[in-house]
Amino acid sequence: MLAHHTLSILGIIMALALGESGTEVNAVLFGSEITNPLLQLRWFLRETGHYHSFTGDVVDFLFVALFTGVRIGVGAHLLFCEMVSPTPKWFVKVGGIAMYAVSWCFMVSIWRFAWKKSVKKYHAWRSRRNEERQLRHNGHLKTH
Repeated sequence: MLAHHTLSILGIIMALALGESGTEVNAVLFGSEITNPLLQLRWFLRETGHYHSFTGDVVDFLFVALFTGVRIGVGAHLLFCEMVSPTPKWFVKVGGIAMYAVSWCFMVSIWRFAWKKSVKKYHAWRSRRNEERQLRHNGHLKTH
């Protein structure tokens, strides 16, 4: 997170000082911050005790989908365009690569979280399903 914010600040300073590459810097910042409202909503859901609900699952799903689509998908396209363009200076290109690398570090962490949460939800669903099946089969729950 510190690397992300440091690179963002340096990118803004560089664009202001050079008077160029503002479009690239703004595109990166927009893509980087577009998922922020969902992160804030997750926090509010946690604080109010509503995170472990359908709403929390929807917010998490939307966050993972938006992060993957914008920061990884659209980010790859923007990075490619920046790399093949002769206009941006070499250090602007290096900054773009660094920001994209940070996004991938976040992405790996987010996918791990999503996988763990999905597996946990799946096991809870299977457990509930088995209990319901036993109840229907013999009229009472089996105790272990």
